[in-house]
Amino acid sequence: MAADTDIAIIGGGPVGAALALALSTSDLRITVLEARAERNECATPAERARDPRPIALSHGSRLLLERLNTWAGLHATPINNVHVSQRGGFGRVAMSAADADVPALGYVIDYKELFLTLAAAANAMSSDYREGARATSLTRIGASEGGSECDVQRIDYTRDGVSASLTARLVVVADGGDIEGLAPPKTKAYAQHALTARVSTSLPHNHVAYERFTQDGPLALLPFENEMALVWTLPPARAEKLLDADPATFCVALREAFGSRLGEFNSVTQRACYPLNLRYAVNSAPGVITIGNAAQTLHPVAGQGFNLGLRDAWELAQILRGIAPQALTNHEALSHFRAARRMDRSATLAATHGLVHLFSNDFLPLHAARSVGMTLLGSIEPLRNFVARRMIFGARG
Repeated sequence: MAADTDIAIIGGGPVGAALALALSTSDLRITVLEARAERNECATPAERARDPRPIALSHGSRLLLERLNTWAGLHATPINNVHVSQRGGFGRVAMSAADADVPALGYVIDYKELFLTLAAAANAMSSDYREGARATSLTRIGASEGGSECDVQRIDYTRDGVSASLTARLVVVADGGDIEGLAPPKTKAYAQHALTARVSTSLPHNHVAYERFTQDGPLALLPFENEMALVWTLPPARAEKLLDADPATFCVALREAFGSRLGEFNSVTQRACYPLNLRYAVNSAPGVITIGNAAQTLHPVAGQGFNLGLRDAWELAQILRGIAPQALTNHEALSHFRAARRMDRSATLAATHGLVHLFSNDFLPLHAARSVGMTLLGSIEPLRNFVARRMIFGARG
């Protein structure tokens, strides 16, 4: 059966846009469906301030963005050192870019800027980038005998209040995933909220990122321009209370949880709060692949979510570029991608999930064991650098 497009990418956010860019020089016809219609409406500083989420990029992600010719225009704050500690326990881990032999361990960037940059680049390279198009359902049509393969997928979507559809040989769901016809993801609630904010400190950050494990959950402070970007994991009731607390009360609570390495916390702005869930896709249907947030949504500890999604997009593009359009409907032809990504996805998911449980337990013997483990990790350079490279380049780094 003839298809309107070879590959339909549902979700034109950073991961979906990166995939479209990586495929832009291939002979494949690409259509991007992006639910947001705000790309041209949110380019002003005032609009960006309404969505102030910082995002941590690894050095490995920088290399991929350079290959996509989108890095040069981004305003990124480098992370030269990472300091990991636990409240009330001894032992710490200090990682440096120099020890890992990279110019920076990572970078902090405004999410909105990243989205705008990648979406604009993908739109410029694609003649079929549909903004304001929200996918609602997927339907297999033209199935071959035996049912192991299918000819095309029909995507129903709405745009400007009008229902429409298109057919594609392959559908890549890169964002969301709440679409009829797509198997619902497995979900586990962490019973925690992430409180995010921008905070100013009396001491300069010197491009050091901090991850501090507390009884409530991990607390991350990332250098972001001249301030620090805060991601503070808390029980829901306390997160909501601090969300509404006056700035002085908030800063005192943060100082008590974090300590004095940055001196005093002088101000807090752009507070937001959202619940945390582990979410990962089950087996995709023939002709459908999930990547990015549609494949897995991780706890923010260690800041691995977007980096994992970007690696998904890059590796999928390398595989698809070598497949003839008519072979895209062959389910077995895409099994290589799922196998290639299995180790990185599983290891990153297990590491972030395990860290949350390991450091959110105040059982005294476990607390002591954590302190010993952090002391050993901090003092054994080859082991420390091994962990750093896995954070930079993924499980196969």
